[in-house]
Amino acid sequence: MKPSTLCNTAYKQNLLAVMAITMTAFAVNASAYTGQELAGEAKVSMTEAREVALKAHPGKVTDEELEKEKGGSGLRYSFDIKHGKVTQEVGVDAQTGKVLENAPEGKHPD
Repeated sequence: MKPSTLCNTAYKQNLLAVMAITMTAFAVNASAYTGQELAGEAKVSMTEAREVALKAHPGKVTDEELEKEKGGSGLRYSFDIKHGKVTQEVGVDAQTGKVLENAPEGKHPD
């Protein structure tokens, strides 16, 4: 191979490596959810709470957050779960894992 070809190949490999690292960093950040800073106060993980919510109302989770809200322990996971044309809001206590809310989302969602 010519030196210019080797240099060009190395440049392309480095560029691909940088792009892969950048895409991975964005993918990790995309998995964050609203209220993640409260996770240290929760006894139930987001994954466990999501499983409870989907058992209460099967469908596709379109939004999820951890928030301080009245009722239960005061710390809850809130999931918007879409099934067909209906979006259901399911709240799961972040301390006990109990379902606190399971109702159609109102006209003015969060």
